[in-house]
Amino acid sequence: MTAVYPLEIVISPNTTYILSEDVMPRRIYTDGRAWPEWVEPAFAGYSIGKWIDTDGAGRYDVLEVETRHMKGPRDLDVDGLPLHKDNQTVVKERIFLDKTNPDFLYDEITTIDNALTRPWTVMKKYKRDRNPTWTEYDCNENNNHVAIGKQTYFLSADGYLMPSRKGQRPPDARYFEAAK
Repeated sequence: MTAVYPLEIVISPNTTYILSEDVMPRRIYTDGRAWPEWVEPAFAGYSIGKWIDTDGAGRYDVLEVETRHMKGPRDLDVDGLPLHKDNQTVVKERIFLDKTNPDFLYDEITTIDNALTRPWTVMKKYKRDRNPTWTEYDCNENNNHVAIGKQTYFLSADGYLMPSRKGQRPPDARYFEAAK
């Protein structure tokens, strides 16, 4: 829910979608389903939510969400702190509008992960833009990441393969043809 680009939230009877230019659509299933026995991990994970009326006014005002089955490797927020490689992360959210100013949306996010000593909670605040400018962003364009075997490298501006982390070994020569 780090909004590098504008977010668009689409609410339908059984699913709430969170759309952004830089990631796949996020689907939050609100149809009352149970957790499936097996889910293929994905970077956005698998989210189940429910709408609740917190003040008894007859109107749903909070979306409570739990997300599991996130594909790794991942890091906590945008700080780069790696989450546990067991990929057992659970993220719980409470998404709601500010009652005094509906142009502000809040997302209280709690991350539970075996790399952390206790659950980590952050409150994110988003400001509504009534006439956003939507731009095209395709992360495949000019992508300088190269996967060789199970390792990821970078391609430098001058075309050379570079390590992506300190102490990374060069790629196995078996993946390359000899120069002629």
